[in-house]
Formats: sequence, C-alpha cells, structure tokens
Amino acid sequence: MKINFVQTGKTTEQHVAEGVAIYEARIKRYISFEIITMPALKNIRSLTADDVKKREGVQLLAWLPSDSFVILLDEKGKEFSTVEFASFMRRSISNLRKNIVFVSGGAWGFAPDVHDRADMKLSLSRLTFPHQLVRLLFTEQLYRVFSLIEGNPYHHE
Repeated sequence: MKINFVQTGKTTEQHVAEGVAIYEARIKRYISFEIITMPALKNIRSLTADDVKKREGVQLLAWLPSDSFVILLDEKGKEFSTVEFASFMRRSISNLRKNIVFVSGGAWGFAPDVHDRADMKLSLSRLTFPHQLVRLLFTEQLYRVFSLIEGNPYHHE
C-alpha cells in the first residue's frame, strides 16, 4: 500500500513548503508516501479558468495510475472529522488493496474529466483556502490520522 499526494505546481510559499516537508517526513514513518508535483502550466494569463482546468486535467489524467483509488481534495466533497477520517483510512488500507492517490488541484479546481475519474471527493472544510495552504492542511491531517491509527498521542479529543 502506498499513498501519493499529487499537487499542481510547486509550493512557492517557503513557510508552507517547510511545513509540508515536516509532515511528509512524519507520514513516511507510518506508510509509503510520496508527493508528486505536476509542473505548473505556462503562458496561461490569457486563458479562461475553464481552459486552465482542462489543461491541468489532461496533465493529471495522464499521470494518474488506472489501478489507484483516487480522492480529490474538493470543497464539495465529503467532510469527515479527524477521527472519522482515521477510521476511513484504516478501512481503506485494509480493504482496498490499491494505492491511494489524493489530488490537490490548481487555483481554479478540477476539470470535469478529473471529477469523472475520481473515486471519491474529500473536503477539508467548507471554508475556502488558498490551494497551496491546502497542501499543508492536508499533510498535517494525514499525519494526524496515522498517529491516531497507530495510537500515538498527537491527537487530543
């Protein structure tokens, strides 16, 4: 079992990149985990938001393994508490027998083709966050989930 976290474009905010790196290292103590960064699109200022999403979608779909369980980080997705997310991940790891790929899109979200490919959509909050900050929030939550699964005292209720 492996978990991939696919993101569109580099994390340009240094403090966010440092935080993501800290949680990435912590997650790797529990499970095989890799962050995949799709190259940012170039020359897009003249494109519409839909055109940007379509181009990013082509790039994402070309990379996504066909035998993986794909979860989009999407504001309209299912919301979990941390404990519920830990329970979901515990079941998924036991039952899926597939790698799990979480995908964080660009600033405009996902193209319809990417939504169609997803096996699930997960919302981190009903609030709107900058797409780069979502990377930090997600990696921290994934670390928190695995610390809960393993019975480590990081999470308090």
